Order: sequence, then C-alpha cells, then structure tokens
Amino acid sequence: MAGKFCVSLTRAGDDPDRATVAFVLAGAALGSEQETVVFLSTEGVRLAERGYADDIHEGGFLPLAELMATFAGGGGEIYVCAPFFSKRGLDADNLVDGAVIVGGAKLVEFLAGGTPSVSY
Repeated sequence: MAGKFCVSLTRAGDDPDRATVAFVLAGAALGSEQETVVFLSTEGVRLAERGYADDIHEGGFLPLAELMATFAGGGGEIYVCAPFFSKRGLDADNLVDGAVIVGGAKLVEFLAGGTPSVSY
C-alpha cells in the first residue's frame, strides 16, 4: 500500500447520510492503495454489529451493508471503540467482517506517523 488513511465515524442509523458517505470515502481511499481504517465511535459502533446496517440505504449510493462488506473484503479494517461498544451492550460475538474492537491506543498507533484523517 502507498500510504495510510483514516475515516472516523460517529454516526450510524441516526444519520445514514454520514454513515454512508464515510464508507464511500473509505472505499475510495482503499481503491487508491491507502491502508485504510474506519474508526467507529459513539453511535457509529452500532454499525459493527452484523445486520444493523442491512436496512440503511441512502439514495444515489449502494446500500451501506454492501459498502461495508466491499470495504472489508478489499482489506479495509474497521476499528470499533471498545468503551462505546461496551456502553451500548452490543454483542462482540456478532461483528461484521473486518471489525475489531480496540482501545484508543490502537488508533493512536495507526495515526501516530501523521496519517490523514477525516471525520463524519
């Protein structure tokens, strides 16, 4: 991969526009040969649970579940903020492909070298 890129996402079904565009951009970064991570925090952690994104489909874009699956299938990683995941009582045995529950240190390690990041 040529470089690194991070998309931070704090929204899920509460803001399908942002959730969708975040994964569109992450897919574009991955397609541009960037080692790409989507970091899910606050409400965004809900997207890490298998089935949650199945009914989210913004007009003009592919369904969110498909965008997420394509991203993960292409080698993208989905970092899921452990404290917010736990706070919401979500099921760690039911994660989408590519998702891994992490602490803040893992994100800091990814970003430490000056990795560009955008937030939604």
